[in-house]
Amino acid sequence: MTGLLGAALPAVPLVAGLIGLLLPPSPRGATTGEDRARRVAIGLGVAGAAGALLIALVLLARVGDPVETSTTWIDLGGLRVTLGVRLDGTAALVAVAVAAVALAVQVYSTAYLKRGPHDDVEVDHRYPPYAAQISLFTAAMLLVVVAGDLVMLLVGWEVMGLCSYLLIAHDRRLPEAPAAAMKAFLVTRVGDVGFLLGIALLGVSAGSFRIADVLAHDHATGTLTAACLLLLAGVAGKSAQFPLHTWLPDAMAGPTPISALIHAATMVAAGVYAVARLYPLFEATPTALAVLGVLASITLLLGALAATAQDDLKRVLAWSTVSQIGYMTGALAVGAPAAALFHLLTHAAFKALLFLAAGAVIHAVGSTLMSRMGGLRRDMPVTFWCTLIGLGALAGVPPLSGFWSKDGVLAVAEAAALDDTGPAPAWVGWLVWLAGLLGVVITAWYATRLLLRTFLGEPRMPLLRPHDPPAAMRWPVLLLAVPAALLGLVGFVQSFADRLLVPTVPTLAPGEALLVHVGPALLLPTALLLLGAGLAWAGWRRDPAAEPARALGPLRPVFARAFRLDDVQHALVVRPVRALARLARTGDEVGVDGLVEGSGRGASGLGGGLAALHRAALPRAAAAVLAGALLIGLATVLIGGLP
Repeated sequence: MTGLLGAALPAVPLVAGLIGLLLPPSPRGATTGEDRARRVAIGLGVAGAAGALLIALVLLARVGDPVETSTTWIDLGGLRVTLGVRLDGTAALVAVAVAAVALAVQVYSTAYLKRGPHDDVEVDHRYPPYAAQISLFTAAMLLVVVAGDLVMLLVGWEVMGLCSYLLIAHDRRLPEAPAAAMKAFLVTRVGDVGFLLGIALLGVSAGSFRIADVLAHDHATGTLTAACLLLLAGVAGKSAQFPLHTWLPDAMAGPTPISALIHAATMVAAGVYAVARLYPLFEATPTALAVLGVLASITLLLGALAATAQDDLKRVLAWSTVSQIGYMTGALAVGAPAAALFHLLTHAAFKALLFLAAGAVIHAVGSTLMSRMGGLRRDMPVTFWCTLIGLGALAGVPPLSGFWSKDGVLAVAEAAALDDTGPAPAWVGWLVWLAGLLGVVITAWYATRLLLRTFLGEPRMPLLRPHDPPAAMRWPVLLLAVPAALLGLVGFVQSFADRLLVPTVPTLAPGEALLVHVGPALLLPTALLLLGAGLAWAGWRRDPAAEPARALGPLRPVFARAFRLDDVQHALVVRPVRALARLARTGDEVGVDGLVEGSGRGASGLGGGLAALHRAALPRAAAAVLAGALLIGLATVLIGGLP
């Protein structure tokens, strides 16, 4: 029964998505009351996500010990590809997070994707394929979660990439949306090539792509190291880690609900989950973990610093996602996959909350720029308090969820640095720990800046009359505020006083309650949090009308462009590839096509000349025949001689 439920988990949104793709687009100019296709699409999308959430909750209640079902799908000379699911408590928890965020996004989108704020306005005529693509995206991520075979995991991995391309480019009225979608697709494909090769190496080495067989096989050291490094390329692409992070901020051109879906519990979390799923392989490869630790530390600080200088509300949250994924991959690098998954779950809650709350602000103000906001606390109290919870969890304010998960990452990094407890070298622990502590200060600074610029102070557009969003947008935000605030307290069965006295490292085995022991190491991150928030508050109090990011001085444009790494990528990769493409096109057009077309033109010209000669008038033709006969006769005489 558990195996059937595991198979049904991705199948339910998949069926809803496939049926939704058959729906015609909404008639142009139709209103919500007239649009039957939209109503059917809403029903399918919400039902698919709700069904997946219900199944995930049942699995969470049923799954204790790991459960696996599989059947051979393809056998290529002893190399087996199987169909089946691999379930445990971790998979069930992640599935609940994915389905819950997907359901919130489906409900939220029903109100967000309209041309105006009222029920009788013209709707987005492409809503039916939009809802269907969200369902397919959800099914793909759930397939990654429950897949018992690396090939099936790869199928879900790639379908997510395709759906992200379609969803980011949904609003064709925005000129930057198609370019952002193409960039996301191509950058993630670069990483996916490595991911595919890593899976191929593991499958050939083990003689099977079944995850249990791959984990149980004794791989050669060189093969294992190469495979893990190749897998990390795919992780860097999907989870927006340095140097393949550049697509994620540009993906903000997509609708805000899609930003919440991609950034919270689906696409960017897939890489972290894949490493955790295959962690015994990485644990036996210190080289791969060292590389992962370096990339995680760079990404953590890069995303945090870039967020400090952004004016676009959604780009601040996008760069914060890059930084927070760095915390997760850092936890993996120091040997704590459970801490990484715990932060993945809390991040799913508070980041979905923040993006949907940001969508409510954008819906009310009509702009994504914080320089056009301010003073929204009075007119949008529900959105303000929900955003405050989300930003508090992002910064790690106790006792919100992000406090427990982020401090859990810092605790395991500290233990790896000071006690050398991780599978990677001790310097990796030092690198992740110090980067994480600095990230706490920067995160608190830009989170406080976002809150002050958006909700406090005087309105910068006083003619606007903003208000809290309608019920379909308000309720998902309110409900997501609950896990964003309380998820860290799940499994809190001992007294808080005892925890302060027992500085143990978090050990969250799959299926166990989310339980984080916090000791004296709690004090340093909390002090750094207060420092970052205090600096932002002090700067704003001195001059509320000024932009707090001015304090960055000459570094501000550098941070705003994320150290110009996008420009470096453009110069080193995009321009040479385009030049090569132009050279290949010129060679094809001038060389290959020129040869074919030139020979055709030559034959046509020769034929035209001969045709012109054959179209002579009768007197000329007779004279030519007579002259030809005379010439032939003369030649015969000269060659053969006279009789």
